[in-house]
Amino acid sequence: MKLERLLAKFQLMGRTRARQVILDRRVAVEGNPITRFDQEVDRFSCVTLDDTIVQASARRLCLMLNKPVGVLSATTDATHRTVIDLIDDPDKATLHLVGRLDRNTSGLVLLTNDGRWSKALMHPTLKVPKVYHVTTRDPIAPEAPDRFARGFYFETEDLTTQPAALEILTSHTARLTLHEGRYHQIKRMFYRLGNRVTALHRESIGDIHLPADLAPGHWRALPPQI
Repeated sequence: MKLERLLAKFQLMGRTRARQVILDRRVAVEGNPITRFDQEVDRFSCVTLDDTIVQASARRLCLMLNKPVGVLSATTDATHRTVIDLIDDPDKATLHLVGRLDRNTSGLVLLTNDGRWSKALMHPTLKVPKVYHVTTRDPIAPEAPDRFARGFYFETEDLTTQPAALEILTSHTARLTLHEGRYHQIKRMFYRLGNRVTALHRESIGDIHLPADLAPGHWRALPPQI
């Protein structure tokens, strides 16, 4: 929302009056005087007019969780335990997931009440990398990295997956970097090679890595600057 619009709604002062108080340097955002009419503010911005609070800043939450196998990536469920059930915070009801993991997949899950932040991470045009540790039933074929780099055609969606980087670690494990998130994508890709995924663990999303000291089922807040 633009600052002038927020001010115009405040005590019904109107946009002409709102622009005047901005020009008079009577309006501050996070304590800093603002003179631009089109300054963008959101519900996390503290806005004041002189000594009067026009809008108090809402509490912004950005969390990481080490999701265990068996827990649903959902906010509510009548039967199964969800990632929200693992969060001990008074404002956890305001959270939504930044991407999901299958019930049988473990690892990094991000949660937030900041829609702009989550959209920036998940928007397909930005191609934010997501890294997974994969364990397979059978040995991983030597040609697998090339096949993942070329992509796989999925008939159901009538699309070819984006190039993915597969690094073979051992005969039955690999590290896979994706820039998209199709339904059961990793399992389906390995199935095309005649193999089966037996364990899947997400290690990172973009620059956010799951810390080694964050135990399964535990969470922590991300730094405010995230």
